[in-house]
Amino acid sequence: MNTHSSLNDSGVQRTLAPGAPLFGTVLAYAGMLLAAGGALLLIRMYGNTLTAPVAETAQATAGAAKHSNVLSHLLIALTAIVVLGQIAAKLFAYIGQPPVIGEVIVGILLGPSLIGAERSALILPPSVGPYLQIIAQLGVILYMFIVGLELNTGLLKHRAHATVAISHASILLPFVLGAALALWLYPRLSSSDVNFSSFALFMGVAMSITAFPVLARIITDRGMTKTHMGVVALGCAATDDVTAWCLLAFVVGVANSQMQTALMVLAGTAAYIVTMVFAVRPIITRLTARWDNVTGELPRPAVVFVVVAMLLSALSTNSIGIHAIFGAFLLGAIIPHDSTLARGFVRQAEPLVTVLFLPAFFAYTGMRTRIDLVTGLDQWLICGIIIAIATIGKFGGTLAAGRLTGLSWREAGVLGILMNTRGLMELIVLNIGLDMGVISPKLFAMMVIMALVTTLLTAPVLRQMMPVGRPEAEPQPV
Repeated sequence: MNTHSSLNDSGVQRTLAPGAPLFGTVLAYAGMLLAAGGALLLIRMYGNTLTAPVAETAQATAGAAKHSNVLSHLLIALTAIVVLGQIAAKLFAYIGQPPVIGEVIVGILLGPSLIGAERSALILPPSVGPYLQIIAQLGVILYMFIVGLELNTGLLKHRAHATVAISHASILLPFVLGAALALWLYPRLSSSDVNFSSFALFMGVAMSITAFPVLARIITDRGMTKTHMGVVALGCAATDDVTAWCLLAFVVGVANSQMQTALMVLAGTAAYIVTMVFAVRPIITRLTARWDNVTGELPRPAVVFVVVAMLLSALSTNSIGIHAIFGAFLLGAIIPHDSTLARGFVRQAEPLVTVLFLPAFFAYTGMRTRIDLVTGLDQWLICGIIIAIATIGKFGGTLAAGRLTGLSWREAGVLGILMNTRGLMELIVLNIGLDMGVISPKLFAMMVIMALVTTLLTAPVLRQMMPVGRPEAEPQPV
């Protein structure tokens, strides 16, 4: 039998017989019109209420598309970072520079400083910044935990007084010189809205920083991790940066007129170190002994234990007010370096951390660095003076303290060169000062250049003082 179709008021198809009464058909269409009219009236009266779910659905769809786009950009950025970082690392290793320097340079090159904001956005668009920051910070935490695991703390017991003395001397002299330099820089590169005391204190702290992660990579790349000088340098750098971060918290407190905050950071840091060394370390030692008989890869419970402990330690120091990497490093340092747990975790995690996470940290830092702000001969002259003062303070203070604590001229000089490495820790400090308004964008750029130059000088000068092929040049393992 032939039929024909029509749509009811809900949009569902129904079937009508050819002999259906005309009156019924008219009533059906009239009902449809009334329903449509009623729907329009309801939409007009309660439009916001009825369209809200539709708007939310559209927003959710747009948000999902945006998230997918950001994820694609992030994956592209990470691919470019890893590939270019590895190429640069090989090139810099070929010319005698530590591979880490090549990765740092790639991070700066991918930023807007040298290739411009538009070209940089093609690889590192601003939308990936927050996500890249999380990856970068996690990478540094992981890497510093690995450095702590490889640190033989037993070697520091015999020179603990020397380590503390050298690290504090390497802070004191550059701090004083930086504060004195502030007298000259303040009227030239600072705003009148900035308090001079805050400006001078911040310049002192910025001159005192040592780049713990970069120094650790340089020591690792030169095979000095287990040598006497390598251990002393790592110990000095760790003590140096903990002290510098405490000073930075004090400066931030002064700038914000919150002295109580700075004092709480100092007290919290001291309490945390004491707790970790005297209370947590014996517990960790007993727990790690459970896996001493494991051969091959670490079992999953051991990996879970290590990762959770590292994250909690990093969280603790971050909550205190110093950088999370020191919590990770301190936990690694109290785990016996010759235990199966330490050796197994380093073997399994180090390749991923050094290939992916650290280059991401370098790239994120490059996104925030603007070297192109320094223009004119007079500004470059000021920049050169800043570099000279920073080098004299850091190298001179370390050299003098090293000699006074019994190191030879060569050893004290090598230590002074290593401590003059500033790198990315300096950039973190400078970004804090820029965010607070204590330093201007132009001075920020000059200080970034200072950090890069002092880091780049480390390898060639170190090579001159410790030439390859001379057995007496390399400190012997203890």
